[in-house]
Amino acid sequence: MASPSSGAPHVVIVGAGFAGLATARTLGSSSETRVTVIDRRNYHLFVPLLYQVATATLSPADIAEPIRHILWRHENVEVRLGEVTGVDVVRREVILAGGDRVPYDYLVLATGSSQSYFGHPGWERFAPGLKTIEDAREIRARVLMNFELAENSRDPEEQRRLLTIVIVGGGPTGVEMAGALAELTRRSLARDFRHINPRTASIMLVEAGPRILPTFPEELSAYAKTDLEGQGVTVLTNTAVEDVTDKGVVLRGSFYPAGAVIWGAGVAASPAGRWLGVETDRAGRVKVAADLSVPGLSNVYVLGDTALAEGDDGTPLPGLAQVAKQQGEYLGRALLKRIRHGAPPEPFRFKSRGNTAIVGRNAAVFDFGRRRFKGLLAWLLWGIVHVFLLVGFENRVVVSIQWLWAYLTDQRGARLITAERKMPPEPAAKPVPQPAVVAPEAAERR
Repeated sequence: MASPSSGAPHVVIVGAGFAGLATARTLGSSSETRVTVIDRRNYHLFVPLLYQVATATLSPADIAEPIRHILWRHENVEVRLGEVTGVDVVRREVILAGGDRVPYDYLVLATGSSQSYFGHPGWERFAPGLKTIEDAREIRARVLMNFELAENSRDPEEQRRLLTIVIVGGGPTGVEMAGALAELTRRSLARDFRHINPRTASIMLVEAGPRILPTFPEELSAYAKTDLEGQGVTVLTNTAVEDVTDKGVVLRGSFYPAGAVIWGAGVAASPAGRWLGVETDRAGRVKVAADLSVPGLSNVYVLGDTALAEGDDGTPLPGLAQVAKQQGEYLGRALLKRIRHGAPPEPFRFKSRGNTAIVGRNAAVFDFGRRRFKGLLAWLLWGIVHVFLLVGFENRVVVSIQWLWAYLTDQRGARLITAERKMPPEPAAKPVPQPAVVAPEAAERR
């Protein structure tokens, strides 16, 4: 590859999520830069709807689009499939697995985040998170397979365990997952089995804090809790997970048998901070300046979930798609302005378009700051916003049709067990305290 200093400045973007794509598209509007987008996958994934793949409403292709197809119109943008393993900030090179190096004049790291298990990495074997298509397919396979196993079992206790789903984390991911699973079990699967009643499936949403949806106003949080409970979901707040096994979870010293545990309690930033050799916060986020640059490093920028960026009030910006997209668009314009005129950029200013979460059928919450909506109107607004954010006209049409079909018929067309069910290894023999076993239906009384 030619030296980045020859010809137009070379901008290397690592990660094709919302932030990386927005930066590439903005820079792609001008021929004054050469842009290379590097990602370990060949597609852009719309993560906010990933839970609908996990609950059989949508197929993976409905919420993913090939990166090359998205950027094909921009002749100055090159896409490279590869996994970044480090950054040489002295030589200004991005290091790929296998030893290849990609030189840069400007580096943009938008590498997203992964699931955090708060110091218990072993729990991941039994409680998959929801960050990738593979995660969603694994969760879908576990849930649907458990219904098949319960149908074949003649042990009532084992049936109850298999039909119990525990969701850890009461943020938007956990709430949306709980509502979608309630609809799946109460509606879509209700008439399909002969020896079990899917409507009796127990869905538990566990939150360590005092309320679910803690980033929303208390009024909307209370509405979400009430609506979920109306759907049959058991909501446990002020309850931290103490252990996770292949048979269930330990909460408040008591063991709750469960066939599936889904983790949505926290996130950890990508290893970008280690690549750069800079200080990070406890979640691994890189502290950035007002222009999203990394202090102490020349021409290096960090965006999205990997960045610890502050809003006008001094608090960290949330890990939302709208934040990442705005950061990418801002940085693309700022880099063009700097390359053209040598002008320093204005500080990044995030303009909130509102915060939203769907709770269930005809139920959602939407916080615009001064104005708040809940119920049917919020549900319609949620759908409009998410369809609008999808990349590609075809995806928008397909998802809209799938939603309409599911709404009118209560059927879900992606109920396929296509992922090989990963059975966790047998736990090592060791003395284990014997906490009380609590039936899921008794959880609400605690």
